[in-house]
Amino acid sequence: MNIRYVSDKTRTLSLILCIVGFFGLGGLHRFYVGKVWTGLLYLATGGLFGIGTIIDLIKISTNSFTDALGYPVTRN
Repeated sequence: MNIRYVSDKTRTLSLILCIVGFFGLGGLHRFYVGKVWTGLLYLATGGLFGIGTIIDLIKISTNSFTDALGYPVTRN
């Protein structure tokens, strides 16, 4: 029996919050999934100067972004 856990956070909202990061509020998607420390880092550095936000955008789009517990954020 193979049980696969999935985050209770939605991919759609994570994607929207990540896109908002390009307009000056980087890291909101990380706060949403419970990654507070990296959310603060993204907020202070503008999403790691935009590079981290682009990487997270790709990870969210390809279903490889995880929440603070390590569960994939794949629900729409």
